[in-house]
Amino acid sequence: MGLFLTLALLLFVGSMLGWVVELLFRAAVHPEHKWINPGFCTGPYVPLYGFGLCLLFLLALLENRHLIASPLGNKLATIAAMAVAMTAIEYLAGVLSIRVMKVRLWDYSKMPGNIQGIICPQFSLIWAAVAAVYDLFVHPYILDALHWLSQNLAFSFFIGLFFGVFLIDVAHSAQIVARLKKFAEDNHVEVRYEALKADIRRRAKARAAKYNFFRPFRSDLPLSEHLKAMYESLEERRKHK
Repeated sequence: MGLFLTLALLLFVGSMLGWVVELLFRAAVHPEHKWINPGFCTGPYVPLYGFGLCLLFLLALLENRHLIASPLGNKLATIAAMAVAMTAIEYLAGVLSIRVMKVRLWDYSKMPGNIQGIICPQFSLIWAAVAAVYDLFVHPYILDALHWLSQNLAFSFFIGLFFGVFLIDVAHSAQIVARLKKFAEDNHVEVRYEALKADIRRRAKARAAKYNFFRPFRSDLPLSEHLKAMYESLEERRKHK
């Protein structure tokens, strides 16, 4: 089986598992313990985790080359490289979202030792723990799953179906981000993606209006109204500083 199909499967699995992790984590830390669809897309996937899983897989393959003579040193170096790589992906995605899209997808600014609110030591340690679990316990099973897939290539149809839906979703989500970017540039503000979704949900609850979990920016009020309310809230906070 080609490397492309392998990485496509890992991107599919990682994106969906990441969505579940984010959903549970956000529900746990949210002040009101509300379920809010995480991430940039509408569907149940967070691509950042998918790309991360692909990178973990590729780095684990390098471990088999025994670049370091000591087996323990080789494994520790692999896990450290995985943690650094995951942190780098997180930083790159955060910087691009802020500088290009003018949207902050997550915010670690309240975490000690954070860098630009995009990465922080605490989450880098979490990435190191994830890397260790993957390298020690998950990777061998992934190799078995890939071997099974190589014997059942018909399953690749479902991977192709996923990417078809995924690309349509990305195109739709990009239109929303374009509107958020224009608002941010016109008003010289930074749109906080998750905070805006949570605010839309709160306002829908206050009006006893229906809230769409998979389309969090859709409500009985135009998106421009929510953005205007967010802008006024930011201005109010600036006045009281």
